[in-house]
Amino acid sequence: MNKKILISTGGSGGHVVPGTIFYEHLKDNFDVYICSDKRGAQFLNREKYNVEIVNTPKLSKNLFLLPFQLFLILYLVVKSLFFLKKKKIDILISTGGYMSLPSCIASKILNIKIFLFEPNIVLGRANRFFLNFCEKIFSYSDKIKNFPNKLTNKIIVIKTLLRKEFYLARPSEDINKKINLLIIGGSQGAKLFDTAINESAIKLSKKYELKIYQQINFENYKNLKDFYSKNNIENELFDYKENISDFMCKANICVTRAGASTLAELTFLNIAYIAIPLPFAKDNHQFENASFYKAQGCSWILNQSELNENNLSNKLINIIENKEEYLDKKKNMRNFSYQNTWNNINQKIITIINEN
Repeated sequence: MNKKILISTGGSGGHVVPGTIFYEHLKDNFDVYICSDKRGAQFLNREKYNVEIVNTPKLSKNLFLLPFQLFLILYLVVKSLFFLKKKKIDILISTGGYMSLPSCIASKILNIKIFLFEPNIVLGRANRFFLNFCEKIFSYSDKIKNFPNKLTNKIIVIKTLLRKEFYLARPSEDINKKINLLIIGGSQGAKLFDTAINESAIKLSKKYELKIYQQINFENYKNLKDFYSKNNIENELFDYKENISDFMCKANICVTRAGASTLAELTFLNIAYIAIPLPFAKDNHQFENASFYKAQGCSWILNQSELNENNLSNKLINIIENKEEYLDKKKNMRNFSYQNTWNNINQKIITIINEN
């Protein structure tokens, strides 16, 4: 009889996308379910996945609300206990975040095996809390910051998780006469990118043939569309739910936030990029993610505090004009992604699950 696996995910797309990739890797060998909160559910195709909603609240710093929230989490733990027993779950895989708390606590109570996933180069707080109780933790590096030395034997290093369409994607040609600039704000939508890049776009459009592909928060759609039209800049605007691989394959240079999934995807497709880490990310994990890829010789970093029209446009122009460095970065990306195939990752994940 197949083992039954529950994947606990939710919150941002950065948690949910890896959860769906685990689902796709495991669905042919196991009975797989996904639980998510309402925020995460917006990134899930409810017709494609077996989804259970466990809407875990984010703990407030307001002391008056804390008792109510703790009571709600206790209720969700009880709800998770019933769900886990009803579905006879054997294994829980958590992609981290506060929304995983009820499922992980319930799994611990029922002695269900727990596997964690940490895509960032800094150990997440929820993962840190459950590290003692898990069988293994999947990650992209064995040098995770804030990771207890005595538990490093639990780390299973895998190649970066990618959706299947990325293995079939065909990226565009290198920078030549036309600059196809991709701007990625992540699932939360980087409102800063909707305004801070405008003047740089004007400078680039005066110097090169330019087309911009921009992932946006649609609250600013009209303003951006009007701005690009006014300045005769060719553009396509899209949101997080659209197939990002299609837009990546049209680009030959990118400006992006530093979410783990996005950097992994750009690196795999050899799209030269400048990472601008979100400075308020917990434990500064976006900066650490960007630094990891920079250390591999795969990218450039620009701190948000340095983001202005001159710094960004000068950096982009320098990359475009300095073809040798541009090509060197792309070569390093190819070397980094060597052996990252769907089958290699699939076999490793299934082997680890079956061995534990």
